[in-house]
Amino acid sequence: MTSLRQRKGSRGKEATPAVEVQAHESNCDWSWGAIIWTSIGWSVSVGLGLLCSIYVATLHENDLWFSNIKEVEREISFRTECGLYYSYYKQMLQAPSIQEGLSELIHDNLTESKRTINLLQRMNIYQEVFLSVLYRLLPLQAYLEPVYFYIYTVFSLQAVYVIALYLTAWLLAGSWLAGLLTGVWYILNRVDTTRVEFTISLRENWSLPFFALQVTAVTCYLRPQLMMVWLMYVTTCCFCLTWQFNQFILLVQALIVYILDIVDLLTTTQVTTLYLVQVSGLLSVWLLQFCNSMVLGSLVLSFIVAALFIRHCQVSTCKALQLRSDEHIFKFIKSKFALGPTRDFDASLYLCEEAFGLLPLDTLERLAGTLLLYPYVPTVLLLSGMLAVAVLHNLRYLMLSGKRGQVEAFRPDVAYNLLHSVLYGLLAFSTMRMKYIWTGHMCAVAAYGVCGTDLWTLLLKALRCNTKVLVHTSLSCPSLFWPKLMEELSELREFYDPDTVELMTWISTKTPKQAVFAGSMQLLAGIKLCTGRVLTNHPHYEDKDLRERTRQVYQVYARRSPEEVYDILRAVGADYVVLENSICYERRHRRGCRLRDLLDLANGHIMDGPGENEPDLVPASHPRFCEAIKTDAAAYTRLFTRTFQNKTFYVYKLKKKRKKSGKVSSEPGVKQ
Repeated sequence: MTSLRQRKGSRGKEATPAVEVQAHESNCDWSWGAIIWTSIGWSVSVGLGLLCSIYVATLHENDLWFSNIKEVEREISFRTECGLYYSYYKQMLQAPSIQEGLSELIHDNLTESKRTINLLQRMNIYQEVFLSVLYRLLPLQAYLEPVYFYIYTVFSLQAVYVIALYLTAWLLAGSWLAGLLTGVWYILNRVDTTRVEFTISLRENWSLPFFALQVTAVTCYLRPQLMMVWLMYVTTCCFCLTWQFNQFILLVQALIVYILDIVDLLTTTQVTTLYLVQVSGLLSVWLLQFCNSMVLGSLVLSFIVAALFIRHCQVSTCKALQLRSDEHIFKFIKSKFALGPTRDFDASLYLCEEAFGLLPLDTLERLAGTLLLYPYVPTVLLLSGMLAVAVLHNLRYLMLSGKRGQVEAFRPDVAYNLLHSVLYGLLAFSTMRMKYIWTGHMCAVAAYGVCGTDLWTLLLKALRCNTKVLVHTSLSCPSLFWPKLMEELSELREFYDPDTVELMTWISTKTPKQAVFAGSMQLLAGIKLCTGRVLTNHPHYEDKDLRERTRQVYQVYARRSPEEVYDILRAVGADYVVLENSICYERRHRRGCRLRDLLDLANGHIMDGPGENEPDLVPASHPRFCEAIKTDAAAYTRLFTRTFQNKTFYVYKLKKKRKKSGKVSSEPGVKQ
């Protein structure tokens, strides 16, 4: 167990010369006052970014006492897939040379037993490769430990994230005060805008800062005189390269562009450019990932190629590529919105996790508590109404004249950010883990609503209020919440997980370096990082064969005979299997969502405990393996030897069968 020491304008489809001149003049004010004011704005953005980075880094240190714990404890703190990704950074640093390290990643046979895989193709780990190469080339070894170079880089990306949101709000509202408000709100809502301080290595913590920069670049591109195509391309590449779920995020973005094109708010050139940036970014990543078919067969590419025939194109592309790697995502989506139960193991594994459930209502309570939700909601509603009026005018003009063109204009950059916020908000409400894409941008939209005087003049007059009052009230947020922030920063905790430390130490010292370990995905990621042992399965769940292998290995928590479990583990090359009491006797999830229940349902067996079962389920003919093996009955000791145990973990070594007699050799176990 782990314990912790605790932004309406007048720009048409094609802008008129008057509009272009006005825009050019507004963007070319080079008076000394404007220069000083702009310089202050840029300085504030950098200051806010650095403040956010220092804030999350301090919270991370205070929660774990990271500077004082052992190296094995530091590595264990990289939970679940975080440990797996960090292990490749560590592996690259331990390699004799950069070339040999890259070769080991391209021809890896440690991550999945009895298989050689290309990790640069299968996983989004270029960031780990880049950091390891940078660390080896720079004269940092004497001043900074590798783990600190890694975590400080991720925390620094939070500064990039805040600066990007700041610039988006500044572009929309025309004042850097909106950016200041955005940064303040982002920090005050840290719980709902980021989780970087305790899930450092997660791919989203690497990719979302680049996505925020890409949104800033798109906002720039949709304004006169601001051409940022190169920045859009670079940030799109970085975003796609660092997160395996990039295609689904870009699909929503492509849908936003498609909607704006339909309602005549973007020019043909703008639409084409935005689509080409997405396509070129994805194709660049496809090449870097050794022609990964999952990228080439993504929905977003099919949508861009043929938006009106998206379903047909997607099916055809997947068939042509024999694409199966992302089918579990579609099964999850189908099961989530089918409003009925499912027995599919992969879909249930996602559906039963809180991160993939609906957005909890207490999230809205926290956002309201920091005064973020109150300006955000009326801003979105007012902008949506204005956009609807503009669209209706455009459609009326089209029906009367038969020509496309705008009578009622709406700023394209504002329209883009509005739809971005709405669609990603819907995504966040449907899947809680996606809220981090929405909440950061939500700060920028709310700040535009507060500081964009052109938007609120009519409404504030009706309320007998004025913008300055609202801005002053919003900018007073830091003083209101300063005591709470100081309390967070002063709360000291310490990492404490002695059972896992004991397990990792035993594996490192008492088992062969080439030993193959089976167990839960989350634990095995830690075993690879801390001990370098070979794994049967791992948390990167984007390969069909690996998903099937994981389901088979998890039979150790099902009602299966010892012979069946032994044969399954031997088939995947396992020498040891680690059983966890927290899974075998799980109470964290409700009945029907515990791992043992998912396995029983997939195997057609009745679930444990009181409650209803579907009529076609039958009682199992064998006891639950993870419980029965602890009885040391002959049927189990004939095949497995207990070699390690503590309050949390049990480790069993698989005995070897003699080829001639077919009997199992009785090797003595190391008891603890």
